[in-house]
Amino acid sequence: MPRLDDVNEQSEPTTPAPVRAQPGSAVGGDTDGPRTVSSAVVRGVVRDLLDLRSDPLPRMSRPRWLAWLPHVVLVYLAVYFRFLTVEQLQNHYEITGGWVPLLSILVGLSIVVAVRRPMAGFWLGLTAAGLIAWTVYGNVGPGQSWPWLPAGIFTFAPVLLLVALRVRPWATIGAVFVSIAFTGLAEILFKPEHSGTSLPGAVLLFGFTGLLGYALRATRLARTKLVEQETLTEEERARRTLLEERSRIARELHDVVAHHMSVISIQAQVAPYLVENPSEELKENLAGIRANAVEALTELRRVLGVLRSEQPDEEAELHHPQPTLAELGGLVDNVRAAGLEVTTEIAGIRRPLSPGVELTAYRIVQEALSNCLRHAPGSRVEVGIAYGPRDVHLCIANTAPTRPAPPTMGAGHGLLGMRERAGMLGGELAAGHRPDGGYEVSAVLPMDPAPPGGATSAGPETNEKDS
Repeated sequence: MPRLDDVNEQSEPTTPAPVRAQPGSAVGGDTDGPRTVSSAVVRGVVRDLLDLRSDPLPRMSRPRWLAWLPHVVLVYLAVYFRFLTVEQLQNHYEITGGWVPLLSILVGLSIVVAVRRPMAGFWLGLTAAGLIAWTVYGNVGPGQSWPWLPAGIFTFAPVLLLVALRVRPWATIGAVFVSIAFTGLAEILFKPEHSGTSLPGAVLLFGFTGLLGYALRATRLARTKLVEQETLTEEERARRTLLEERSRIARELHDVVAHHMSVISIQAQVAPYLVENPSEELKENLAGIRANAVEALTELRRVLGVLRSEQPDEEAELHHPQPTLAELGGLVDNVRAAGLEVTTEIAGIRRPLSPGVELTAYRIVQEALSNCLRHAPGSRVEVGIAYGPRDVHLCIANTAPTRPAPPTMGAGHGLLGMRERAGMLGGELAAGHRPDGGYEVSAVLPMDPAPPGGATSAGPETNEKDS
C-alpha cells in the first residue's frame, strides 16, 4: 500500500515546460498520476521487504492454555526441517563435510527468526536456499530437483506464511514474487543438465501460502476491529444509560423541589398579611424571598423543558405524583399478582422521610422486584426496611429460581440507576449472588441527605444481575 506522504511528495504540482502535443500521444499530465502512484507502490513494497524490524507473532487468545501453541509448532517444524535437510543433502545429493550442519541450521533458524522478525527470516530462508542450490549444483543427478531440494519448498513455506500473516498485502505479493522469481531465474540461467524442475511446485505452493496468510491476517484484523467496536459500543451504551438515568432522576426530583419552592413563594407572599403593621423592611425582604423563589421555579421549568423535549413520549408520566414508601403495599401486591411470593418486614419506628429519600427508596425496591420477576421466576422474595436513627436500610433478597428465566434483549441498567440514586443522596448500595443461588440487593440511605458539595460514595463492585 502506498503511503500518503509518498504520494503527496510525488504528486506535488511543478511548473512544466511547454509541451507540443503530437497526434496520437497523450498529454504529459494525463500519465504522470498513474506513474507516480505506481512508483510510490513499488517503493512502498521495497521498503516493506527490506524492513527487518521486530514484529512478534501474537499468541492465541483462546483457549488461554494453548496461547503458545503456534510458537511450539513452529519450533518443532524448525527442528524437523533441520534434520530433514541433513538427510536429503547426505542421502540424495551425497554432500558431506561441515557445510551440511551449517546449511541445515540456517534452514531451521530462518523459521525461528521469522517468528519475531518476519522479513529477516524471509531473507535468511532465501539465502539458505541459495547456498544449498550452489552447494548441490555439481551433484544433481538426472531428474533430481533443483534449485530447491525435494522438501525445500515445504521448508520455506512456513517462513512465507509468517511473512504474509504480519505484513501488508502488497508486501506479501512482493515476497511471493521474489521467491518465484528466484526460482525461475535460477532455472533459466543455471539449471543443471537433466535435472528436474521445481518451478511449478514453487508457484503453486508459494501462491497458496501467500493467499492463506493474507486471508488469516484479514480475519485477525477484522476480529480485532470488531472487538474494538464492541468495546466502544459497550462504553457508549453505558454512558448513554447513565445519562438517561440521571435525566430521569432530574425529572422526578423536579416535582419535589418545585413543590417546596412554590410553598416558599406562597408563604413569602402571604406573610405580610399575618403580621400587624409589618415594617417596610420586612415587606421588602419577603418580596425578595418570593422573587428568588419564582426565579428558581422559572429556571427549573426551563431545565425540565429541555429534558422533556428529548423524550416527548414520557410527557404524560411526568405529571404523575412521585411515589413514596407509603405506596409499597400496592407495589408488592402487583408483584404477587405476577406470580412471585413476596414477604415484607419493617423494623424500627416508621416515619416519613424527605421526598428525595422516599422516592429513591421506592425506586430501589421497585427495580429490585422487577429484576426478581425477570431473572428469578418462581423464587421467594423478602423485602426488608429498617428505620435507624440516622439511616434507612433496605434489603431485597430472593431465593434461587425454580424455573429458567426467559431470555432478555441485551443488558439493562437497573443496578446502575439504583447506584446513581443512592450515591446522589450520599448512601451506599451493594448487590450480589447469595450462597444458596439467590440474589440480594441492599442499600443504606441517610435520613438527612448530604448537601450537593458533600462526599458521596458508591456501592462496592460485585457480580451483578441487571435488568
